[in-house]
Amino acid sequence: MREFGYERVFDVPAAVGLLDADPDARYLGGGTNLVDLMKTGVERPARLVDVRELPLDGIELTPDGGLRIGATATNSDLAAHPEVRRCYPMLAQAVLAGASGQLRNMATVGGNLLQRTRCGYFTDLAKPCNKRVPGSGCPAIEGEHHNAAILGASAHCVAVHPSDMAVALAALDAVVSYETVDGPGELPLAEFYLPVGETPHLETALPPGALITAVTLPPAPVAALSRYRKVRERASYAFAIGSVAAALDVRDETVQEVRLAFGAVASRPWRAHDAERVLTGGPATAEAFAAAADAELAAAETLPHNGYKVTLMRNLVVAVLSELAEEAVR
Repeated sequence: MREFGYERVFDVPAAVGLLDADPDARYLGGGTNLVDLMKTGVERPARLVDVRELPLDGIELTPDGGLRIGATATNSDLAAHPEVRRCYPMLAQAVLAGASGQLRNMATVGGNLLQRTRCGYFTDLAKPCNKRVPGSGCPAIEGEHHNAAILGASAHCVAVHPSDMAVALAALDAVVSYETVDGPGELPLAEFYLPVGETPHLETALPPGALITAVTLPPAPVAALSRYRKVRERASYAFAIGSVAAALDVRDETVQEVRLAFGAVASRPWRAHDAERVLTGGPATAEAFAAAADAELAAAETLPHNGYKVTLMRNLVVAVLSELAEEAVR
């Protein structure tokens, strides 16, 4: 066992100060991803800075009618919160789809956003992996890749982002707040995750040592009619092989507004802007939903064993939007 230090903090300045002084330290929330990676030897922090006692677990309405979610709020508390269930049901559904009850009780919102994008090769120290050892190669391209990315991947990495929660947050235009020794900052979720490019080991745009303090959802009346649908290889706790977060406003059989984000298709949650543009102002029909999905998936690049994802995502988009359209006219 590799030795490491441990320190519990009770205020944000103390937390960011410790990370600023020790770049090899890591923040510890619920530990549901970090501790697993420490066990396999992928992560080897010199010190863990336990942030669970920070006063960052609140979930409250903002003055403009949005919602501010503290970074140390547990996934269970987020999914059960009445305002989340009422105003952003896709988010509650995504969190409940994301893990077992035991994990949701431990996992934090900030930690969920920061879980590593990974495939089986990432946690196998006997194999090369550009995310783990930059420049060593991506064996998934020639090896096991049935759940690999079909959008936005590169020759350096084809792993998909594992978070369900982040897919819903992408559709909701969430904003991530953070704190550093130089003061606070914000990142729209659209800018939070970096494109994989030639540097797959760099996953977020957070400054070094930054501590996520909250996630804010702007008001989104369209989200009151929303849904998160996840496809996985077994009914129990498992990562997605494809997922959709969707919100729809239909009036007079016409799409007034739509939000769409895909999961398990890229190294980050994939906001389906092309599909949204095709749908807005058009008919709320299965044919239109299929055309919108095709527009978004036109850029898909597949490997020999993950091409099924194109059909899966197309069918998933049509099914979810058709259900929401039917619900809108009841």
